[in-house]
Amino acid sequence: MIGLISDTHDRLPIIEEAIKRLNEANVELVLHAGDYVAPFVIPKFKDLKAKLIGVFGNNDGDHELLKKRFNENKNLEIRGRFAVIQVDGLKIALLHGDEEELLEALIESGGFDVVVHGHAHTAGACRRGKTLVINPGEVCGYLSGKSTMALFDTIKREAEVIEL
Repeated sequence: MIGLISDTHDRLPIIEEAIKRLNEANVELVLHAGDYVAPFVIPKFKDLKAKLIGVFGNNDGDHELLKKRFNENKNLEIRGRFAVIQVDGLKIALLHGDEEELLEALIESGGFDVVVHGHAHTAGACRRGKTLVINPGEVCGYLSGKSTMALFDTIKREAEVIEL
């Protein structure tokens, strides 16, 4: 089971709730599709029991300080604007999704089993050809009014959106 989150946007109490729920679900890995926003958010993820791999979003400010905060915890890894993750025989693309042409090209390429993105603040999952496209929505809840994340079962290849 993998946890999927995005668009945390500095909202600390909801980030804490997301971490609690991810730990309760015993996820093996968490993928964060960007928009942490400020570096002070990153130490909150120290309570996560699973490894976290993240990418930058369009609202992330000081990339160097964000990288420094990530490097302070061995379970946290930031990969830049894009990451390819191999899990349980699946090839997963992770990006924020603000570059719409790039997002569409990755989905349409058929080169990935799963594409995980955020940015739109709209939770959902759909199949496009052989590719499962998952947006866990926004942890922060600022735009949609709903704080969400997703759990992805890598064996069943199914995603479930969880409201926080």
